[in-house]
Amino acid sequence: MARTVSDPDPRTALATLAAARGDSLAALSAMLGRNAAYLQQYVRRGSPRVLGERDRRLLSEYLGVSEATLGAPPDRPSGFRIRKLDVAASAGPGALVDGEIVLGTDTLDPGLARKLGLKDGQAAIIRVRGSSMEPGLFDGDHIVVDTADRTPRAKGGVYVIRIDDAVMVKRVALVRGALMATSDNPDAEPVPEGAIAVIGRVVWQMREPR
Repeated sequence: MARTVSDPDPRTALATLAAARGDSLAALSAMLGRNAAYLQQYVRRGSPRVLGERDRRLLSEYLGVSEATLGAPPDRPSGFRIRKLDVAASAGPGALVDGEIVLGTDTLDPGLARKLGLKDGQAAIIRVRGSSMEPGLFDGDHIVVDTADRTPRAKGGVYVIRIDDAVMVKRVALVRGALMATSDNPDAEPVPEGAIAVIGRVVWQMREPR
């Protein structure tokens, strides 16, 4: 849960939080890709008057506070926070992975998150690799996975699964009491044999225009 500070002034809050962590304002400015005096001028001179959205988001993630603490407008939601995992889910035969490393977080529109039924800590963004789920999913697509939904039904759906040490995205359905995984691309290689462990259901596709 994000921490809050009692002082309503975002400049004072930033200075207090940085000092508590032992971080200089110059170091935090460098983390943002800004010149060393950027945050010092913001705190001491009020220039800029407010932090930019990107800078505020990065600082809030690093310091573990809400964006409102750093000056986000109270009538404007800062977004639904979602983890970005270092897992390239293969749409081909599978990708061996050593673990799921959190790269950071991204945000979704709160209204979209509600529509998708997502809850805090129960969703992740991962990248697709391979072509076996084309034309629905292409290599390089980023997908939102609801990790709370791990129960495929008879009609099936698109899920991220693990077979042995291979992580992949497939269409999964419950057939005669057993899970069956298939590819959407008829030219794809066969799905590896083995027990299917469901990681979560794909609920959204984040793709740049092609």
